Order: sequence, then C-alpha cells, then structure tokens
Amino acid sequence: MIQQHLIKQPLSGLGYLLKGTKLLSHPKLRVFVLIPLLINIIIFASAFWFLFSTIMQWVDSYITGLPEFLSWLSYLFWPILIFTILFAFTFVFATVANLIAAPFNGLLAEKTEFLLTNQSAGDSGLSDLLKDLPRIFKRELQKLAYFLPRMLFCGVLFFIPAFGQIVAPFIWFVFAGWMMAIQYADFPFDNHKISFATMKTSLKQRPGKNLTFGMLVSFLTTIPIINFFIMPIAVCGATAFWVDLYKDELTGQEISANR
Repeated sequence: MIQQHLIKQPLSGLGYLLKGTKLLSHPKLRVFVLIPLLINIIIFASAFWFLFSTIMQWVDSYITGLPEFLSWLSYLFWPILIFTILFAFTFVFATVANLIAAPFNGLLAEKTEFLLTNQSAGDSGLSDLLKDLPRIFKRELQKLAYFLPRMLFCGVLFFIPAFGQIVAPFIWFVFAGWMMAIQYADFPFDNHKISFATMKTSLKQRPGKNLTFGMLVSFLTTIPIINFFIMPIAVCGATAFWVDLYKDELTGQEISANR
C-alpha cells in the first residue's frame, strides 16, 4: 500500500500517480494494461497529428479577435492559449479514450485492487465483464452528462472580452484537473457499485489530493509519448487512492436508488 506519510499530507496526488507508475509494470497487471494502452496510443497519435497541424491557426485567429486595448497582451496570451488548447484538446480526447476503454479500465482497476489488498472487487473474468457492459457504459454517460455543461461554460468564457478571456485558461486548468480526478477515481468506485453522486461527494471531501492528482494527469496528458501511458497509470494510481482513502469508508454502502 501507499506509505502512511503520504496519506497524512494534504496534497499527495503526486504520490498516488507515482504509485500508479510502479504498479503499471507489475507482472500480474501487464496483460490488463495492454488493451487500454493500445487504445490510448491510437487515439492520441491521431489527435496530436491533427492538433499540431492546426493549433497555430487557432491561436492567431483568437489573438486577432482580442479587443484593441488588450492587444499589448498578445505576447502573454500566446503561450497561455497554446497550453489551454492543449489541455482542452487532450481532455476531450482523453474522455473519448476512456469511453472506449472503460470496460478494460474497470478490469484493470479490479486487478490492481486485488494486487494491493488480496480481496476481489466482486465480478471477475470475461463473462462478468460482458455482463456488466450496459452498466459500465451507462456510468460513462453519467460522467459525460456531468462534464459537458461545465465544458460548455468554460468554452463560453473564452469568447467574453477582457475578463473572460483572461480568467478562462485558469478556470479550464482547474476544471480539467477535477474532471480527470472524477474520470479515473470512478473506475474503482464503480467496481464496488458506489453511486456517481456518492463518489463526487467523497472526492470533494479531499479536494487537495484529488485536484493535485487530476491536474497532474491532465498536464501529463498533453506531453507526447507520456500521454500514451497516462491512462493505465492513472487507473492504477486512482485504485491505490481508493484502497487507502475510501475503501474502508464506503465498501458495503447501499447502492443509491438513482444509480
């Protein structure tokens, strides 16, 4: 398990991400990492090819549309916009990758938990995975329903002159971190049939750890090559997070009626 001194620190998201990196190479998990890894490589290789062929056009177009009195800030906006587009773009494609790989990420989370605790999360094996597909994809749609209105709000801010254009990149960065925390924590939570509403409430009780973890995942998703591996790393890290901080609190909780 994670060392106790990490649990006592209010901002130890990095520790869980490093734990996920170590778990990724464990012999008992390698076979379960393979499919999520291949899905991530295909999607992100395609996404970055498209992004880097068009990003400069988007940035130039946005800066040209700034109000006259903000034109002197164009040199400051340029790098901020580059990073914002990277975060936004990779967040969208990470969401797509997680939607496609959800069943395999859930299985990876289950096997990671078994490795850490020697206790099964419940269902196991291919037949159980196939049986759970409707529930798994329903859960992914729940996350999308939560994400999309907030993504739209952040997107609208970019088109509000002056104040909106200044604060939008920073709001997006925090938002992306929170969404990534939810995205990856959800796999071990869902394996135990913990409702989406209960999961969100639990994550909000430890905002420092979860935001740090999510922001690091979001940032690493923008780095080529590393972003190929970040999805399975984050699944393993979030599962270690679940085992150390949430499992004892929530295991056995009654499934929410609105699941």
